[in-house]
Amino acid sequence: MSETASSKYLVTGGAGYVGGVVAAHLLEAGHEVTVLDDLSTGFREGVPAGATFVEGRIQDAAEHLDPSYDAVLHFAASSQVGESVANPGKYWANNVGGTIALLAAMREAGVAKLVFSSTAATYGEPRGDGPLSESSVTAPTNPYGASKLAVDHMIAGECAAHGLAAVSLRYFNVAGAYGRFGERHDPESHLIPLVLQVALGERESISVFGEDYPTPDGTCVRDYIHVADLAEAHLAALRVAAAGEHLVCNLGNGSGFSVREVIEAVRKVTGKEIPEVLAPRRAGDPAVLVASARTAHERLGWTPSRSDLTGIVTDAWDFLRAHRARTS
Repeated sequence: MSETASSKYLVTGGAGYVGGVVAAHLLEAGHEVTVLDDLSTGFREGVPAGATFVEGRIQDAAEHLDPSYDAVLHFAASSQVGESVANPGKYWANNVGGTIALLAAMREAGVAKLVFSSTAATYGEPRGDGPLSESSVTAPTNPYGASKLAVDHMIAGECAAHGLAAVSLRYFNVAGAYGRFGERHDPESHLIPLVLQVALGERESISVFGEDYPTPDGTCVRDYIHVADLAEAHLAALRVAAAGEHLVCNLGNGSGFSVREVIEAVRKVTGKEIPEVLAPRRAGDPAVLVASARTAHERLGWTPSRSDLTGIVTDAWDFLRAHRARTS
């Protein structure tokens, strides 16, 4: 299938934040898209116009896949770290069991290309302060990261045994918004939307967990990637996926922003005061967590173009205010 030809894709979890933005990009590129989502964490209105929506579980993917599909983009997963620690069985059942069923359905239907939404949580706590590469040690510290790593191993075996063409994209901190598609998790655990909730008056303050880390301002540094840059990487992955190969690529900017830099950016963008509350360090929080995206640059031809923190925060702020206005 050529880069410019129209293709047909199944997007599992396409009613969620990242899946919805990727589905929108696929449609804008002229492709046919079916979204499969059980709406357990996604939203019906998060499915872009023009996509066919099927409400269902990935465990039942065999009911919806057929040889007319060119590839699957797989975003359907449970993804809360804290919940995975409290309820690990849910994560093995949904993330691993669901993907086992999906891969079997793909084999049965003769769909031989997959792009998988993986995560930086597969690496666990970094060893050293340098950017993490795909060759870094994978030692997840929670069942969420472990379940995603298990799926990566599963996909590698599928490529070797059955010739699947697959790319796993390991995200770092996804942020920003793309038009009407933005971040609205419940519960919310990500820093930028949490600080924006303070700006909206929905939260009294933002907690800063430790200010004595070996970083320029003493707070943790993380790598933030704009969700639209992330979506473009998925389309690039579809183009380069090769039969029998499991390609793993980190997606990030290669540099990071501290907790206090994020808070200052929100103050600048919103013009609001953001009260801070200093809290003790959280166990397992590394001082610096950033990605080396060299493999994505070399293999996918991908370089993020929306790396400015102010721009990322502005897009998230515009989305959040518009969403609140629509739903109030």
